[in-house]
Amino acid sequence: MRIVISRRPVPVGLLATAVAGLLCLGATGCGGDGDEETADKAVAGTQLCGGDAVSAQASKALKVITGSSRFGTTAEKSTVARAATDLVEAFPVATGGRDDVCRIYTADGTADFAIRVTWGLVDGPPTGTPAPDFTVLKMGERTLAAANRASVRFACRSDRFPNSTNAAHVAIGVERWGMPTEPEGDVEALKDAYATVAHSVSLAMAKELGCEKNGGLPARPVLDPA
Repeated sequence: MRIVISRRPVPVGLLATAVAGLLCLGATGCGGDGDEETADKAVAGTQLCGGDAVSAQASKALKVITGSSRFGTTAEKSTVARAATDLVEAFPVATGGRDDVCRIYTADGTADFAIRVTWGLVDGPPTGTPAPDFTVLKMGERTLAAANRASVRFACRSDRFPNSTNAAHVAIGVERWGMPTEPEGDVEALKDAYATVAHSVSLAMAKELGCEKNGGLPARPVLDPA
């Protein structure tokens, strides 16, 4: 994979908004394998990852995370629709890892700040105790949110999985990518922002797969601790 970004590196200031800003959210961008940003172009978040993955609310959540509302353009194949096709082809075997849906870069080309959006197939419902930096949210089978990442797991029964009586257990992740760094700003606001983006992509994936009752996911993100 080779990702080309803008030649104008400009530091991005992180979190300057409050949790309340998440409730009226709006702009994002993504890119996965083979992504190349078109030089001197920038788009709103709702136009990225296929155009259906990032809601207006999740787009504003990305601004909370990155400090920007404009993002580099991404490859045509970096979409929820493409990821859903790959997921169906992989079923019923657990992937044993994660594959990209897309990656998100700010339009100013800050090379060390990226958000990776991933999908995976897991063996069954989640077990075990989450790491202490995670907050558990009541969405799907289990949703975990931290100040630099979030994940949503949900069960999907769909006609797209031929000859199967079992549900597919899908994991969607959203995380800060690149050089490790301590989160800057309001930790709870960052947790809400990551969870909002993860919910948006998960709901888009559930709809693309044709999951019964959207995999049990709510229409809007639930950010109160479980």
